Amino acid sequence: MYGGKCAYCGCELHPGWHVDHLKPIKRHLHKEGCRHPKRDCVENCMPACASCNINKHSMSIEEFRKLVGGFIKSLNRDSTQYKIAKRYGFIVEVEKKVVFYFETFVSSSTTITASEENTSAGIEIPNKL
Repeated sequence: MYGGKCAYCGCELHPGWHVDHLKPIKRHLHKEGCRHPKRDCVENCMPACASCNINKHSMSIEEFRKLVGGFIKSLNRDSTQYKIAKRYGFIVEVEKKVVFYFETFVSSSTTITASEENTSAGIEIPNKL
């Protein structure tokens, strides 16, 4: 669907990739079924790497965008290794809106563009090796 790439981050998909529901179906925890059974259809399915699917779980796309946009803040707050790597210049933070791969993917018949102009911090890792 997206050239063998994750619909969210754009990484190459490997065996064991996941199928995510773009609009969450919200499975019940203690009984069978889900809150939104009509969303459990092929048109709502997205190819995803395990890490994107696990992090998105039952979030809407805008909730997931907000989560991803907050990663830099939480890394600066919680990760000593991240803070040290940043001090040594291995990581340079850049302001960047969160745009998912499927929002920029161009196929032979369609182009999908980002629906919102959310801005968040991103990471640029200089090639110093």
